[in-house]
Amino acid sequence: MRKKIIAANWKMNMTVAETVSYLENFRSHVDEVNGVEIVIAPPFTAIAKLSELLGGSQKISLGAQNMHFEMSGAFTGEISPAMLRELFVRFVILGHSERRQLFGETDAIVNKKLVLALASGLKPIVCVGETLEERDAGREKEVLETQLRGSLAGVTPEQMQTVVVAYEPVWAIGTGRTASPEQAQEAHAHVREVLKELVGETAAKVRIQYGGSVKPNNAASLLGQPDIDGALVGGASLEPLGFAEIIKAAVPK
Repeated sequence: MRKKIIAANWKMNMTVAETVSYLENFRSHVDEVNGVEIVIAPPFTAIAKLSELLGGSQKISLGAQNMHFEMSGAFTGEISPAMLRELFVRFVILGHSERRQLFGETDAIVNKKLVLALASGLKPIVCVGETLEERDAGREKEVLETQLRGSLAGVTPEQMQTVVVAYEPVWAIGTGRTASPEQAQEAHAHVREVLKELVGETAAKVRIQYGGSVKPNNAASLLGQPDIDGALVGGASLEPLGFAEIIKAAVPK
């Protein structure tokens, strides 16, 4: 059985002071929660403080929202996997739709980051998803397959066991629109079929998150689908109680 994984992507939100306050509040809501892997990916400026506060917690893992595809060098404003590992970061989000749409990241760039993340001992959360135009044109499965094949090129079945895939329909991110549980399950099932072609039986072990306006009031219906193994949560993760409610919806029944 695949363990559910719920990850918070705070994006460009939360100062260090706000992070301290958040974690104190949040921990009180999830102390009794078991059976769910929890990840928080704050902005880079808050990683060191959050790492200190978590202190190697087994309940909450530290994530990063991005990283560069080189270990060091003249790349102004970038962050390397070595820098993340030094702060005890365990997970890194790669290829988020905002990175693809706003910053021009291609499947090839995501793949270069993925290869280095794996070599550096980080657990990648690789994001894929279609735009509204692509879905309306009936191209969502084609788009997902192209992104998966490009982003995961060269990854072995053994390596794939540490990779999380996040399906995030671009049209449902920050819009208040959410894919219906049936739409989300259909996409997740297709992702798993493509993974099966890429890594064989290992595909059954890969966790696939849903990301797209996940909220406390829709989390249970989404997480109850057979191929949805968690959630990548944006705006709703900025409120400690609400994020905790999403996590509780993932607890095995």
